[in-house]
Amino acid sequence: EVQLVESGGDLVQAGGSLRLSCTASGFTFDDYAIGWFRQAPGKEREGISCISNSDGSTFYKDSIEGRFTISSDSAKNTAYLQMNSLKPEDTAVYYCAAGPKLSLPTIATYFGVLETTDFEFWGQGTQVTVSS
Repeated sequence: EVQLVESGGDLVQAGGSLRLSCTASGFTFDDYAIGWFRQAPGKEREGISCISNSDGSTFYKDSIEGRFTISSDSAKNTAYLQMNSLKPEDTAVYYCAAGPKLSLPTIATYFGVLETTDFEFWGQGTQVTVSS
């Protein structure tokens, strides 16, 4: 059974930090790119970051670049999103997803967008709330 399980979401004050984890099972982790998406109330789900488990290439949406860092540990089948300098507008449910194209970070960087349709498996989400 394929599973992606996110954890680490919490309530934090503006300027604070959180680290989200995404632990995968049921598929070959190294054959996939891992993406992080978020969805705020009343808004569409947006892709914010992605990492290739083949070459470590990454993509960051402009709004989070310089504040968030994506990483991946193949030995633990786990990807992470370190979030620093959090802002109230970062409040959302955060999802991780796995996509079979290892070049997804490069593609997203070229087009400037990470598409939900490129991802095959999804986690259930974890809530991040940033208070002002």
